[in-house]
Amino acid sequence: MRIRLAILENDAVYLNRIVSIFNVRYADKLEIYSFTDRDAAIQSLRSTKIDVFLANEVFEVDETEIPSNCGFAYLVDSVDIKTLKDVVAICKFQKAELIYRQILGIFSEKVAAVTGVYLNDEAGCKVMAFLSAGGGTGSSAVAAACAMNFAQKGKNVLYLNLERFGSADVFFNADGSSNLGDVIYAIKSKKGNLPMKLESSVKHDPSGVFFFSSTRMVLDIAELNPGEIQQIIGVLRMAGAYDYVILDLDFSMDKKFLTVLEECNNIVFVADGSEVSNVKLERVIESLGVLEQQSDMKLLMRCGVLYNRFSSQTSRKANVAGLKEYGGINRYEGCGIQKLLQQLKCQPVFDALE
Repeated sequence: MRIRLAILENDAVYLNRIVSIFNVRYADKLEIYSFTDRDAAIQSLRSTKIDVFLANEVFEVDETEIPSNCGFAYLVDSVDIKTLKDVVAICKFQKAELIYRQILGIFSEKVAAVTGVYLNDEAGCKVMAFLSAGGGTGSSAVAAACAMNFAQKGKNVLYLNLERFGSADVFFNADGSSNLGDVIYAIKSKKGNLPMKLESSVKHDPSGVFFFSSTRMVLDIAELNPGEIQQIIGVLRMAGAYDYVILDLDFSMDKKFLTVLEECNNIVFVADGSEVSNVKLERVIESLGVLEQQSDMKLLMRCGVLYNRFSSQTSRKANVAGLKEYGGINRYEGCGIQKLLQQLKCQPVFDALE
């Protein structure tokens, strides 16, 4: 399925340039109709069944002329303008990728009844969860470094931080105003096509890792329930866009949360080998064993431990028989997060996770 996009623009040079870029990069996603005449553009909205209509702000557009199933936005000259005349505004002078993702966002608001858009049932995406039994072991940095390691090897990798107080923006950076809150709103309101909302909101770090910027409010992420997280994972897995989805999670023994872990191919507990960390990890694994005996839930076979900040002098391995060990990462002192990630991403322990 291709989105029918109409662009009404008074600058013919800009119009030809943006249409050419879109035709090269998104020929399989967009069917583009371009206009410099307002009346011709308005007439095409119904005759061609346009899905998204973009009009330069110099044109007067009456929203009653636009079909109810057609998304609409103004093209403006400044990135600081978010709305114009109570209509969404898109800055025309930004990267084509950002404009494309905003087009997807507009379209997703108009296709709430459409499901399965852009899905690929033959996808082979591997989902991997990183978490800590007790916190403070650097599991988020390890998860981010793993994503960078896989991306460096040419894999398409999405890092998804669902920690209550976590922030993907600590590790990754890219242009664009969208964030995970847009995805959460689409799920809660049921007003958008979730696959397309995920595609329109994702960002691409220079390292090659795809990610979602953190929600503006911590309470937004707290509202996600396990069923909705499973829904997100399912859509990402079936999208066919990623080889790996790296989940960064807070651990909980709540049975509903554990159903999220059942969606994962690998469950990686990050420990530091300290006495406190080991005791917590041992208790978690013991509890999961008891739970497996009482229910049909099977998690232990997917679980493993990766030791981070491990010191031969102060650390030891946890006493957990049968738990897979992925290896260890030495302690790095006195470096900022970006320098730390550059050190971590080269660690051979991630080879065992591929």
